[in-house]
Amino acid sequence: MGSVIPAHEVAAHRTADDLWTVVDGEVYDLTEFALEHPGGLDILLRYAGRDATAAYTAVHSASLIKNALPTSKRIGALDRYTIPSSWSSPEIPAPTQSSTQRPPLDSLISTYDFAAAGRATFAPKTRAFVTSAATDLHTYHRNSAAFADIGLRPRVLTDVSSVSIRTTMLGRAVASPIFASPTSLGKTVHPEGEKELARACSALGIAQAVSTSASYPLDEIMSCVPTTPSGQEKSIPVFFQLYVDKNRSRSEALLRRAGELGISGLILTVDAPVPGKREADERVRVSDDSSVASPMTGASAANDSKGGALGRVMGKYIDASVSWGDIRWLRRHLPPGTPVILKGIQTAADARMAVEAGVDVVMVSNHGGRSLDTAPATVLVLLELQRCCPEVFDRVEVWVDGGVMRGTDVFKALCLGARAVGIGRGMLYGLNYGEEGVKRYVESEFYLEALLCCDGSCADMLRFPVLNDELETTMKMCGVTSLSQVHPGLLNTLAVDHLIPTSDDHPYAKWRPSMRSKI
Repeated sequence: MGSVIPAHEVAAHRTADDLWTVVDGEVYDLTEFALEHPGGLDILLRYAGRDATAAYTAVHSASLIKNALPTSKRIGALDRYTIPSSWSSPEIPAPTQSSTQRPPLDSLISTYDFAAAGRATFAPKTRAFVTSAATDLHTYHRNSAAFADIGLRPRVLTDVSSVSIRTTMLGRAVASPIFASPTSLGKTVHPEGEKELARACSALGIAQAVSTSASYPLDEIMSCVPTTPSGQEKSIPVFFQLYVDKNRSRSEALLRRAGELGISGLILTVDAPVPGKREADERVRVSDDSSVASPMTGASAANDSKGGALGRVMGKYIDASVSWGDIRWLRRHLPPGTPVILKGIQTAADARMAVEAGVDVVMVSNHGGRSLDTAPATVLVLLELQRCCPEVFDRVEVWVDGGVMRGTDVFKALCLGARAVGIGRGMLYGLNYGEEGVKRYVESEFYLEALLCCDGSCADMLRFPVLNDELETTMKMCGVTSLSQVHPGLLNTLAVDHLIPTSDDHPYAKWRPSMRSKI
């Protein structure tokens, strides 16, 4: 331990039975780990006996290998003066490199501008992963189209010279009802991935949800969020999103660690017991130089006979047996009182069951149209809840994500009872420009100190593009000065009302009683 290892000695260990590699100047013995490496043995053999730093750091946290391997597997430091010119790893391009130059950030004035910039400048695999959705993309498109089908009913002659978009999520103050929904593999978009997103959310004063499939461990992401002046909690709510592992002990360990880190709540995703078929992502195969991986799950990207979809291949660990009874199992491995959020509710019947199961938040979501095509648009599910089980809104908080592209969309969701509105893909489009891009996507200028002004004297600090500004403008146009004043009467839903079930029973059950047992 602690030795200086010459390059020729490292190069002598390059077989499956004797495999050394170099990461960030440190020499590691991966022999025992190689056969169980989530990405397979081939990728390790490609960099056996030489420097794998470029390939490794393109997709992994710098600390992952140090934390994942026993200290006995660190052989020593590489003697850099002995490295031959022919020995270095192939150059790995940055995840966001493209032949097209990104337009200046200050030229982007709408979420559609950010999406266009991402599609033009993301690396091909990143573009396919971020933009893809299930099969024919009907739900993906309907998510946004359904918002457009709902009209606004403006009220006038109200003093709207000053409005507030502050609210709370599970009792925690936030600067906006907009929050970062959980998204996977942020490092494919930006080298700092979810850590950079955490910095942006902290600066904005909005909540962040961290996916099990993030590019960095939860510890590292949460370390980028400052604490409150009292030091008792993080300055913003940070929620941990869980996909349950077939090996339940792994998920239990993640839950315990999340509890130790002081998460604000646990989000259980329930709309993806299996990964959806995202054909655009399948068609762009994982390159030979890629080793995209998730440190919290151990999953790693690869190609197979179906293609190379990151969501499918990296979701093979997900346990399809998760059911209502597992909510009690979750709570056993979390600190007492930790809120539980069910993400992926798409019917009034399941919303009612979620409340009876004792969850704290019903989160309406269809995975951004990425799981099941022709599933209902999320704003229509809010309408279904309002019609079939309005009591849900009184008993728990309701959150929603999917298809939100404008401040008017946020406003409509809030009018229909949502407490908070999540943005998934959009945050990745903002992340294309790093922290400043995410901040501009939501709001270009915000000072965290504004949250601490109890008398509202800091309101003038909260200004400008994109979504928050559009939300404020919509509120003013509709005669609303605070989010406590929104209600369904500010909307015209006649264009979509015929699409909403009149009860949570299946309508065909009334025609054929024999079908009840099959529903």
